[in-house]
Amino acid sequence: MEGGGDEGTSAKKRKFKTICVFCGSRTGYRSSFSDAALQLGKQLVERKIDLVYGGGSIGLMGLVSKTVFDGGCHVLGVIPKALLAHEISGGSVGELRIVADMHQRKAEMAKNADAFIALPGGYGTMEELLEIIAWSQLGIHEKPVGLLNVDGYYNSLLAWFDKGVEEGFIEDSARNIVVLADSPHHLINKMEEYAPVHERVAPRQSWEVDQLVESSTTTSGTTPRS
Repeated sequence: MEGGGDEGTSAKKRKFKTICVFCGSRTGYRSSFSDAALQLGKQLVERKIDLVYGGGSIGLMGLVSKTVFDGGCHVLGVIPKALLAHEISGGSVGELRIVADMHQRKAEMAKNADAFIALPGGYGTMEELLEIIAWSQLGIHEKPVGLLNVDGYYNSLLAWFDKGVEEGFIEDSARNIVVLADSPHHLINKMEEYAPVHERVAPRQSWEVDQLVESSTTTSGTTPRS
């Protein structure tokens, strides 16, 4: 699941071309959630960073995408066909890519992003965030994963991460996969300095080989000879 950008582990400051934003199709009950989405959109525009996201036009998804689009940056929305009526109201902005299912949506979003940021959201946002963290732990990618912890929204999730370390299910080093801040400006700054230090389950090359084999098998119906 590789896209553009510097995938090295040096301390060299990263320059993101595109950031994938996970967020809710609702705005939530606090105005601070909407404010954070608007601020994040403005930060992306100021830094000339394009957006890839879940394709919806409502909730926080709609706020951040419209802000980025109105600011002149490219917006790529990726949405499963089944969710078109549910998550799009009054038309979308930018480029809309319709895919078959949720698995393809996440793969397409990851492939087109140099980094990831999660705003507040519900089950879908949590699922996207946790999967991209797991992919980092496994060694599938080395892209920064940022968590915008607006008004402590993710405090309980962070406490669960700590509990996982305490009980031996998460390595200490893997706890550092998530880059945390409570403002978009500080979050992106920290993500630009991110260098993965956790122990990967498997090197990225092994995942790439497996993907090539799987793709070839799907295309030809046979497993290629070694």
